[in-house]
Amino acid sequence: MVVTTNTPASNSPARSRRTVLIVLAVVGVLLAALIGVELYARHEATSCLSAEFEREVGSAVDVDLSAQPILLQVLRKHYPYVGIHSDNAAFGSAVGMKLSARAADIDLADGTGRIGSSSADIDWSTAGIQQTMQQQPFGSLVSEVRAGNDGTLTFAVGGLADLVVAPSVSGGTVQVNTRSAQVLGIGLPTDLVDGVAQTIATSLQTYPLGMTAQQIDVDTDGIHLKLAGGSYQLQSSEVDTGLVCGQRT
Repeated sequence: MVVTTNTPASNSPARSRRTVLIVLAVVGVLLAALIGVELYARHEATSCLSAEFEREVGSAVDVDLSAQPILLQVLRKHYPYVGIHSDNAAFGSAVGMKLSARAADIDLADGTGRIGSSSADIDWSTAGIQQTMQQQPFGSLVSEVRAGNDGTLTFAVGGLADLVVAPSVSGGTVQVNTRSAQVLGIGLPTDLVDGVAQTIATSLQTYPLGMTAQQIDVDTDGIHLKLAGGSYQLQSSEVDTGLVCGQRT
């Protein structure tokens, strides 16, 4: 005589539900851990690269990274791009510039930092230009700065005369040509004219990441400058901070 034992059918679905719940819980914990590591790594990479590009730009910057998982970027030691933003960039003697730049193809694999290419937009308001002028020896003579849609900048001198200059780009650098420098038919002092033109020119010739000037426009808001650059070795030898920025020591 053969005796058979039947296991209650209800036990099998119960075990299956428990198994599914356990698997989901493990997956949830792993996913939460992965997200936590990703957020931490992104924060560390942002901090590290901010410090590096602040050295390049010469002022505080905010950076943003590509949407590619940061852990993948870290393992490859390669960043597709970094966005760089500053509301108070200072190039040469200039102050009050707004910078929006992009450094692409950043490679840390060989123990150094190199970018493949870069581009930037710089906005220099008339208020920033005037502030820059006021820091010069002749600054007290410049009472106002105006910009026009005709591509010129006008500097009111002593409330009696206007000095009109026109910036342009030639060979990757900014040139500043004097259009008018007279009061009542009498020419303004050469030192003043040269000082204004030189201040504008030198303020627009020192750029980060080896970029050069590509295009300049003037409208009623001020100066708008486009920059571009190619392969460039980052200046710092200590981009640092361990795993995230390329394990440099």
